[in-house]
Amino acid sequence: MKHGVADRITFQRASVKEFPGTYDPVAFFDCLHDMGDPIGVAAHVKSSSKTDGTWMPVEPFASNRMSDNLNPVGRLLYSASAQICVPASLPQEVGLALGTQAGEARLREALEDGRFSRVRRAAVTPFNLVLEAQP
Repeated sequence: MKHGVADRITFQRASVKEFPGTYDPVAFFDCLHDMGDPIGVAAHVKSSSKTDGTWMPVEPFASNRMSDNLNPVGRLLYSASAQICVPASLPQEVGLALGTQAGEARLREALEDGRFSRVRRAAVTPFNLVLEAQP
């Protein structure tokens, strides 16, 4: 690597449910809702986390009730979800299809079903929700 970090960084390609190693922290950016099996992914992240590790999934912000998402940002995200996210998730293993407007409660449920025992809202913006999950 031309910036002198080759002794500290490696790049590998692996399935999100099969990547090797133990990590802390783990971060996902705007992708969990596209995965067919987010609960299976959560379980693998947990099994790949250090004992006191942290997983921070960053997802599109959405309220838990659809009526609260009927604003310009929510409508844009519902449109993208219907055209891109849900069709990408459905043919995958399980095909849960959370979509961009899953809401905090549904995301939290997926992380807890994946055996994370502590899940909290770390930050929220008009566009993003950041959760912190710990084993």
